[in-house]
Amino acid sequence: MKIVLIGYRCTGKTSVGKRLAQRLGIPFFDTDELIQSEAGKTIRELVEEEGWDAFRQRERAIITQLPLSADAVIAAGGGAIMDAANRKALKEKGLCVWLMADVGTIVERMRDDRASNAQRPPLTSDGLEQETAKILESRGPIYQEMADCTIDTSGKNIEAIADEILGALGLRLLDQERSRAT
Repeated sequence: MKIVLIGYRCTGKTSVGKRLAQRLGIPFFDTDELIQSEAGKTIRELVEEEGWDAFRQRERAIITQLPLSADAVIAAGGGAIMDAANRKALKEKGLCVWLMADVGTIVERMRDDRASNAQRPPLTSDGLEQETAKILESRGPIYQEMADCTIDTSGKNIEAIADEILGALGLRLLDQERSRAT
C-alpha cells in the first residue's frame, strides 16, 4: 500500500507519516526533507536565494523520482498540489489522505514548532492567521479533489490520527476489492 499525505503546513503530515510507516513496516518519504537534504539548505534558504519557482521545480523532480511500485508513506509538501504535474504524479503513486485542521489549530502548531518557522518562509505578507486562512481557502478545493479520504487532525494526537487513517483506508481498500469482485 502506498499512502500519500497531503495538506497544509502543521497538519501532521510528517509526524503522522513517520508513525504510519513505522506501524506498517514500510519506508517513509517527506518531499520537503528530501529537497532540503539534496540542496543542503532549508526551504526558507532555497526560496530566499532561488525563488518559489525554482523550489517548485525541485519539488516536481523529487516527486517524480519517488518509487511507483514499492509500498511507502509519502508526506507531500503543503503546496505540492498547486502543480498539475505533481497532482497527477501523487495520485498515481497512491491513495491520497488529506490531513486538515482548523486555522486556530494550524497557527498554534506553527507557533509551537520553532524548527518549522526557521525552515519555511512565509507564503504571503499577511499575518500568520490571515495567511493561513487565505491559503487554506485557495488550496482547499484542490486538496478535496485529490483526497481519497480526509482526516481532521484538530485536537488529536499522532496515534489517534494514524488509527483513523488506517481505519479509513482499510474500509476504502475493502470497497475497492468488492468493486473488482463484482
